[in-house]
Amino acid sequence: MNRHTRQMFEYHVWANNRLFDRLKELPEEVYETAVQSVFPSIAQTVAHMYIFDQLWLSVLAGKSNDEIFPLIGTWTRETQNKSVDEMRKMFHDVADQYRALFQRTPDLDKPMSIEHPKYGSLNARFSEIVQHVVNHGTYHRGNVAAMLRQLGHSGVPTDFVFYLYENQG
Repeated sequence: MNRHTRQMFEYHVWANNRLFDRLKELPEEVYETAVQSVFPSIAQTVAHMYIFDQLWLSVLAGKSNDEIFPLIGTWTRETQNKSVDEMRKMFHDVADQYRALFQRTPDLDKPMSIEHPKYGSLNARFSEIVQHVVNHGTYHRGNVAAMLRQLGHSGVPTDFVFYLYENQG
């Protein structure tokens, strides 16, 4: 399962990079333009994705809620008024932190216990939380695709199968 978990994470990174490539092709103002959607702009959607990639990295690293929750404000401030290029760099840095954590974690299927103040205890495998990170990113890249359509632009295919086609061999 370690190989599959790493592959799914690399798909997540690949899909985010495809999204950033597409955003760079568009007029700069598209990134910040207000839309009627799940988030008020593409920039705020991307910021949300970043914040939760950071949050789940912290969970996987074994940090407590008392350590993590105060960081949410820091991560939020880090994303404010950032360009597409700056956000891409921030995502790149977080991806490197995930890879380093994977290197330090010999068993990516190890069981974990996660406490949430609202939902209680969750017993899950490390790999299942990584899958959640990937699914969360997929969901919000879909939000961005819908926002781009609303703004008169096409999205970019980020389906897993396209990742497989591009990376076979």
